[in-house]
Amino acid sequence: MSVDATAAVLEAVGAHEPASVEPLTGGTYNTVSRVTFEDGRDWVVKIPPPHPTGMSYEQGLLVNEVTFYGAAAEVGSTIPRVVHSELDPGAPAGAYVVMTTCQGQPWNAVADELTVGETAALRREFGSIVGRLHAVTGPSGFGYPAGCLGPLSPTWREAFTAMTDAVLTDAERYGARLPFPVERIRAVLAGASEVLDEVTRPALVHFDLWQGNLLVTGEPGARRIGGVIDGERMFWGDPLADLVSTSLFGDPETDLDFLAGYAAATGAPLVFTPSVRRRVDLYRGYLYLIMLTETVPRGAGPEAVARTWQEVAPRLVTALEQLAQGSS
Repeated sequence: MSVDATAAVLEAVGAHEPASVEPLTGGTYNTVSRVTFEDGRDWVVKIPPPHPTGMSYEQGLLVNEVTFYGAAAEVGSTIPRVVHSELDPGAPAGAYVVMTTCQGQPWNAVADELTVGETAALRREFGSIVGRLHAVTGPSGFGYPAGCLGPLSPTWREAFTAMTDAVLTDAERYGARLPFPVERIRAVLAGASEVLDEVTRPALVHFDLWQGNLLVTGEPGARRIGGVIDGERMFWGDPLADLVSTSLFGDPETDLDFLAGYAAATGAPLVFTPSVRRRVDLYRGYLYLIMLTETVPRGAGPEAVARTWQEVAPRLVTALEQLAQGSS
């Protein structure tokens, strides 16, 4: 199925007789293949499922991805370049995006090989890249470009409220297991939402910057970040939201090398005031709600569900309790 779909995309873009087509694993939603040609072209072809289901925010993910790569193009060669795209699922070959390939292996696949010094240098480079991404300002609105939750909102509070309402509705619809009733979670998030009014610029937010989406290239002792991939979950919003994945399950305040690189790129240190911590807890809550809910539409097995619950549920409880207490 995926081979036929990829062949249909290549036919649609006039790319004939590739040297190889290699399915790529690791994704959880789209079909992804690497396509190479004798003339040196090296592409990644991404195709959404034929009958998209899943979370409300996942509708039209390719629109977000194309938007991300276009907006982030000035950051440099670590960002894939879109070669071809079709965003209409009703097109003859369906919806797809074809992009250039970035070099390297996922950071999490080589993490155990890195020295302390290499890791520190990579974290600084990573911080610099994220700082440059966050310098990109979107259109006059906040939210998902795909319009999956409606048009872009005039305020960040309105957009983020729609985002959290959607995931909580999904949780109810799928019968996902959450540590508290949905209405209690919704009330806690609403009670802390006034801090969102501090955000007045819709920055480019990737929102999936865990190590699996960062490619590391180079020989030992000279490692570099070769790519920042999978921008499909991006939105226009508060740049602080990215901190919940740049230090996934960790404390971004202790990620000193990342913060140094970020400050060098933005021209100012990131200061963790009580308000900043409160916003980060809101974004933690959103991410953890997604992680707990998505196990149902993705048909995760019992072991994966149990592992996710063990890792995520206590962290969601902590974030919500800190928000309810009024301080972080």
